[in-house]
Amino acid sequence: MPGPLLPTLSVVITSATAVLRGAGVASPRVDAELIAAHVLGIPRSRLLTAPPPDAAQAAGIDELIKRRAERIPLQHLTGTAPFHGHEIAVGPGVFVPRFETELLVEWAGQEKANRIVDLCGGSGAIAIALETQDAEVYCVEKSRAALVWLRRNVAALAPGVRVVEGDVTDPATLRDLDGTVDLVVSNPPYVPEGAPVDVEVAAHDPHDAVFAGEDGLALMPGLVARAAGLLRPGGRLGIEHDDSHGESLPALLRATGHFDDVTDHRDLAGRPRFVTARRSHRHAGGRLAA
Repeated sequence: MPGPLLPTLSVVITSATAVLRGAGVASPRVDAELIAAHVLGIPRSRLLTAPPPDAAQAAGIDELIKRRAERIPLQHLTGTAPFHGHEIAVGPGVFVPRFETELLVEWAGQEKANRIVDLCGGSGAIAIALETQDAEVYCVEKSRAALVWLRRNVAALAPGVRVVEGDVTDPATLRDLDGTVDLVVSNPPYVPEGAPVDVEVAAHDPHDAVFAGEDGLALMPGLVARAAGLLRPGGRLGIEHDDSHGESLPALLRATGHFDDVTDHRDLAGRPRFVTARRSHRHAGGRLAA
């Protein structure tokens, strides 16, 4: 006798979408499709022509949908996060890279740089995106948990990136590069403590990778000082920040006396997103520049 009739993939995805919508997931249809594609081992673009899932596949989709409805991040379920053309491995212990950070990468990619330092590297997404044949890239991270993911991603996607375990506010970190770096980029923790964030961020992203003191600027003075020490005269700096920092972080950079051409940039929604600056020729690398 023939086995039970299996539901079509369209029916499975429609049902999954309803479950995720009921759980308050922001993009229920997209997440349902991405989970189905992950279980079936095919690109999302092939779902329309895919055959019905077999019993094991349907059960696998159902299990991941249940976990997604519990607000487990989609990226933790699939094991990767797309970022600037790469699939970055992520999971518990490391911040999941967001699309907004690609704006900082696109700016940085337009800068001519032979030596690049990524401070607060996390998963390595920025450093990996900026690695080229001509660029020497260093990625600094302090968290032992994040370093596991960082090293895994670098090994798989950009083995030329040099991983550095260190504190981005410590003057000893990469001291031997002082005054020689063309470009410093950073997506540091910057959310003000207590600010409302998505439930998935609050529950699953590492707290220290998201929040940074009462105003979200706790790490910035030390990070900016380390960047100023690393950069050569004329070198460029780009830092992602909270949308409440559109004036305060540029002001902090100007107040150091180490930067000029300080400019804040907005994201696609018009919100302040990242600041850029040029290392001035005054006291570069801790000494007066010629």
